[in-house]
Amino acid sequence: MKADADALVIGAGPAGAASAILLAQAGWQVILVEQCLYPRQKVCGECLTAGSLAQLDELGVGAAVRDRAGPELQQVGWMYGSSTLTAAMPPCTEGPYRYGRALGRDQLDSMLADRAAAVGVTRIQPAKVRAVRGLPGDFVCEIEPLDAIHSTAGPVARIPIVRCVPVVIDAHGSWEAGPCERGVTARRWPRLGSDLFGFKASFRDARLAPGLLPVLAFPGGYGGMVMAEGGRLTLAGCIRRDTLGLWRTRTSNTSAGVAFEQYLRHACREVTEHLEGAYRVGPWMSVGPLRPGIRIDDPDGPFRVGNAAAETHPLIGEGINMALQSAHFLTNRLLEHPPHSLDVRGSRMIHRGVAETWRHAFARRMHLAMLYAQVAMHPALAMPFTALLRCYPPILTRAAQLAGKSRRPFDQSPAVEVHHEHA
Repeated sequence: MKADADALVIGAGPAGAASAILLAQAGWQVILVEQCLYPRQKVCGECLTAGSLAQLDELGVGAAVRDRAGPELQQVGWMYGSSTLTAAMPPCTEGPYRYGRALGRDQLDSMLADRAAAVGVTRIQPAKVRAVRGLPGDFVCEIEPLDAIHSTAGPVARIPIVRCVPVVIDAHGSWEAGPCERGVTARRWPRLGSDLFGFKASFRDARLAPGLLPVLAFPGGYGGMVMAEGGRLTLAGCIRRDTLGLWRTRTSNTSAGVAFEQYLRHACREVTEHLEGAYRVGPWMSVGPLRPGIRIDDPDGPFRVGNAAAETHPLIGEGINMALQSAHFLTNRLLEHPPHSLDVRGSRMIHRGVAETWRHAFARRMHLAMLYAQVAMHPALAMPFTALLRCYPPILTRAAQLAGKSRRPFDQSPAVEVHHEHA
């Protein structure tokens, strides 16, 4: 069957848009499908590491991002109970930028999607990829438009769009199933008290010091605050299902988001101090449950990047950085082959190479994120850790360094670096 494009990308977040841009800049014909209208906020991180800023330069949006982003994040903090402990953020010593910054996802994602369109990507938005059939080299994708269609007789059935492509890249976001995970084969997760749900809201006139990136530790959850563009404070966190349920029984007639904020103010009193006199802009957003884990091992399905490839605890604020890097890892491998030459065998080789590179770059970071989350959520660990930090605050600097905050822009395996040398 004749292909309609060289590649189809599912999801226009940082990983999907970056993949589309990099392929299009190399001459590929790319279709990018996104289910949401932009601009929109979402429950996801807003921190851009120094390495991320360098990658955004390569994608063509770096200057615009730096013009709008918040101040440089030069301090890392730990808030537990009534204690706030701070230390220096480790600087990135390789690459053009030393410190990261923060920018709302409504702005970042819009910039990347617009850049994709500017370099020739065909953008279908709002729409959803409902099914992906076939094998590498010969995929058939069924796309459902999501914009409202009406007539004088009432709503009109949406006509599916069918596109045939040799390469599909799955970049769907957190807390949702991709097109290959739906239907009878979709995994049924049990409801557990330990399930984590994410919440996020924006505030104005908050008192958090610009340039400080604190971790919020409290029983049953963790969170973070950061000053983003224009003095807007983002407050986000995750909380266990059982902890949220117990607290909601004490706060009747409130939404889950408001209950989360009330519990956070109660359990981490420093939050109340930094929000004194502040007002919330818009409602609390919530998603969940979080399913940390690696999902890049299906050699016969679409390629995966970003959260579709793996999901980590957001406590370390590395989500966007990992998303952008995963797009580079995959596109570097894909661009070694003409798009219409890929078959099942070639696709499996790329899958294996990307998976190896991905683990080399991110596996330790994911394990550290899980460890840090456990420390933050459990008082038996958080209390002695807080006492240790009082004696030696530079532990925070080292923890941020291990989490990737000072990592160079492209932390790649030798195999990928060789490809760049010949490019």
